[in-house]
Amino acid sequence: MTTARHTSLDAPTAQTGLDAPFAAGLPTALGAPAFSPLYQQIKALLLQRLQSGEWKSGSAIPSELELAARFRVSQGTVRKAIDELAVENLLVRRQGKGTFVATHAEQQVQYRFLKLVPDSGDQGSEGPAQRSIIDCKRLRASAEVARGLSVRSGDAVLQVRRVLGFGGVATILEDLWLPAGPFKGLTAERLRSYDGPMYALFESEFGVRMVRAEEKIRAVLPDEEQCALLTVPAGTPLLSVERLAYTYNDTPMELRQGLYLTDKHFYRNELH
Repeated sequence: MTTARHTSLDAPTAQTGLDAPFAAGLPTALGAPAFSPLYQQIKALLLQRLQSGEWKSGSAIPSELELAARFRVSQGTVRKAIDELAVENLLVRRQGKGTFVATHAEQQVQYRFLKLVPDSGDQGSEGPAQRSIIDCKRLRASAEVARGLSVRSGDAVLQVRRVLGFGGVATILEDLWLPAGPFKGLTAERLRSYDGPMYALFESEFGVRMVRAEEKIRAVLPDEEQCALLTVPAGTPLLSVERLAYTYNDTPMELRQGLYLTDKHFYRNELH
């Protein structure tokens, strides 16, 4: 009789000398190739748990020792995977308390996607932005919006328009498009009544967490309606920022077009 033998993820394979790609019970369709570093495979597994909602925003995840036992790898391998997710602002380490799922409601990540900084250079010096929700309506996706959100042209989407101000000065005009399905029940009234960041609302009430974004930037001149909403004269140059935000598994969840008044602010980004 042949006795079944389980192999640890950290154990080398007898035939190749490489790390065994998966332990018993681990799925093979992770999106990570078998030759990827072991900690990357564990990182993919952790991302699966985050995407499935097993660990909610703001909640603690199991300890490194527990995860190491679950995935049959060393604690060091788990630590390296968690370190990368912490650098990517998906997890947050708290000294003496453990590791938690990051949330946009936390102070240290509230400005992660807001790159407009006052000339003083201190992003927090102006306090929270004053928000004015102009509209939130359901409509059919145009070809451009459908392409960005990876939906079909004509599918239902929500369009949100709002103005952000600092020190009582209208500074940013934004139009957002969201797929209607995941955001069913979102209204202008709900947006106006929520005190925290919009992405925190998406997390807490719709289970959608924005984890990364891509942006395109150019200088533009506003039209008449945009001038009125930002209370600027015709011909005022603005910075146009088009953002596509993704949730886990690179699923697009928001297309955003923002017009930024930069006479007292600058747009700051970090390149790695």
